Formats: sequence, C-alpha cells, structure tokens
Amino acid sequence: MQTGVGTGAAEMEVVSPSEVQAASAGPIRIGGRVVGIDAQTLLIADAFGSLQLELNASSTAPPAIDDLIVVEASQQPMGRWQAEICYQRRPIKPRQPNTTEHGRLFGRGVGARLRKRAEVMAAARRFFAERGYLEVDTPAVVPCPGLDLHLDAFALQRQGNSEPERYLNTSPEYQMKRLLAGGMSRIFQFARCFRRGEHGRRHNPEFVMLEWYRAFASMGSMMQQTEELVRSILTECTEGSVTALGDRRLDLAAPFARISVCEAFDRYAGASRAQVLQWADDDEERFFRVLIEKIEPALAELGTAAFLFDYPSSQASLARRKPGDEQLCERFELYVGDLELCNGFGELTDPVEQRERLVSDQRKRAAQDLAVYPIDHRFLEALEQGLPPCAGNALGVDRLVQLCCNAEDIGDTMPFPVQWI
Repeated sequence: MQTGVGTGAAEMEVVSPSEVQAASAGPIRIGGRVVGIDAQTLLIADAFGSLQLELNASSTAPPAIDDLIVVEASQQPMGRWQAEICYQRRPIKPRQPNTTEHGRLFGRGVGARLRKRAEVMAAARRFFAERGYLEVDTPAVVPCPGLDLHLDAFALQRQGNSEPERYLNTSPEYQMKRLLAGGMSRIFQFARCFRRGEHGRRHNPEFVMLEWYRAFASMGSMMQQTEELVRSILTECTEGSVTALGDRRLDLAAPFARISVCEAFDRYAGASRAQVLQWADDDEERFFRVLIEKIEPALAELGTAAFLFDYPSSQASLARRKPGDEQLCERFELYVGDLELCNGFGELTDPVEQRERLVSDQRKRAAQDLAVYPIDHRFLEALEQGLPPCAGNALGVDRLVQLCCNAEDIGDTMPFPVQWI
C-alpha cells in the first residue's frame, strides 16, 4: 500500500518520532519506520528514538514490521497517542536487525552517536573560533602521503605514465605547514585521512583528524591548549567525566598528568634512559612492546588524562630535537584512560635537517620492502622560504567521540565504517 503525504499549500509538516517531545500535542503528522506491532498498537522509530501509537479503528491495511508510514496523531490522556495512517509504503526487502545498514542504525543506537559526533565537532569549532583560528580545507589527494615508517598509504591508479603519482593523504601536515609559511598563524581543520592496514576497535582505514597549528608557539603551550580543548569538549559533551578501563571514571577537572617517556619507562618498566634510547634506535619492536604492555596501562591507572612527552629523537617524525638534549625530541601524545588520543609536536622548521630525515626515511622504507613515496618538494620549498617556529597537534575525532559515547568500537561512531562500505 502507498498513499500520498500531500503537497498542497496547507500541508502539515511531518516530524520524526524523536522530535515529537518538542512538537505540539496535536494533531500532528509523525513519520517513521514500524519496528513493533501489538494488536492496534504500533512502535515507530527513527535512528534517534521511538514512539508508541494507538491506531484508530478506522485505519485500514494494517502495517507490517519495517513499513515506512506517516500518521496523523493527537495526544490523549496519560500521554497516549491516537493515530490514523495517512501514508504507508512497504519495502521490497525488509531489513534484518543488526545485519544490515538499517538494522545497524535502528538496532544499535548508532544514530545517537552520530548526533554526539556532530556535537563534538561543533564544540571544537567554537573552541578554535574563540581563539582566533581559521578553519582551512587542504586536499585529500596529494603527491606525497608522508614517509613515516609505520604508515602505509592508498595509491591512486595512474592513467598512463605521463600522469604524476598521487596518494590519499595520511595527514594534512605538509599542506598546513605550507599555509603557515604563507603567513597564516593559527589554523585548524577536520581532515579526512586514509591509512592502509588500520583495522580494529580503535582503527579504521578512513578516519577524521582534527589537526591544528599555531605559529610562534612552543610544545608546552600546545600541550596546555590541547588540555583546554579536550577538557572543554568532554565536559560539554558528557556529564563531566568519561569511563576508562571498564567502569572506572576519569576526573576531567584534575590537571592532566605530564610525564616524560624516559621517566615513564623508568617508573613503570624499570628501564634506564640508556636502555630506552637504545631500544628506540635499534630495537623498535621492544620499545613499542614495553610502551603498549606496561606504560600505557600504567598511564590509564592514573585516574586522569596524561601527557607522555620528550620522545627519543629516533621517534621524532616531523618534530624538532629538544634544545639542550638532542637525544630527545619535542613530541607528545595524550592518553585519556587507555586511549591514545593525539600526537603533537614542537615542529621541525629546518629545511636541511627535514630533507635529510625524509631521504633517510625513504632508505629505511626501501630496506624494509615498504612502498617508497616521493618527497614533497613544495613542502621543503615552504620550509626554505621560512616556516616560523610553531607547534601543532593531530587529534583523532572518532576516538574522541568514542570517549564521549563510551563506545567499544570506533565503527560505532561513524556512519559507515569500512565493513559497511
């Protein structure tokens, strides 16, 4: 059965089940999907909520589960809704709960998490606008996706040898730093990033990165601003605390802990500074195993968020070496419970050292039989023309939403995680 909703000048607006609380007591028109039937009682829903209705006896062609309907309804005593169907359509292929796209949205509460995702992004935009940052939008298709040994990019298929190689970016860092060199002093963006082989409860090959840079800022000031941002968003978008390690609540009002990498390895793994530097240089597998198995769980037990900073210089990526101690670099990561949320730098601005690092990374990738990506020469030209002293940070938006929703899987914070594409 299918009937028209109406297109006349006096057409009544249709609201969804989750919007009814804000609507008039009636008569109103409500549209949704049938998710439950009991005699003359219907339960209709959208992705955010449901509403129980009692059908008038005059209603014909009783609906079936999964029908899309519009009813004209009036609220009765005791909060009951009396309704009559004015539009009804039966899908050719009914959904299967939790095994289809519709089942995922209606059956697992993903819609509410997408609403929370929008709240998180809106809160971040307000935060940066209040501090004079400009939102920018750099390309997702780039000539070099980055040369980090631990990241693999998606290459685009070329149409003939005359077309240059292009990749989906793993980070917007190069292009954002070019904007800094061009005179933009405070910038941020929500960038779609792509990394091959990243699957799991906290990884998806396509994700959203909140990345921001500030000219003439130090690593310390960037850590402080990161603390203000994360506390602001989590406070606004939760009840003032978040859950980690099962049912443990983290105190967001307390100052975020700060601990250097060498101090953390000494305190929680009994490793000396010399051992930490040697592992980072010559035995990365051991360095990261100790970090994951001993350091990260210990940070999660602190009861508040924690910064881990001053990484060995072999783990610098695009961070500058620490003045006065070049065995270390100005890099930090923020952990909220057991979740690593962001990766920030006091940025390297020396074009000579940056070129040397990129060439070295190419050699290391080749030695490990990894794809060797070209160097982004326009990025280096920007450094040569003068990149001001600056600091930046890259924060995983999907993970931040995970915290706000206490979601077990990062896919539950996305409209379409990789398994639903």
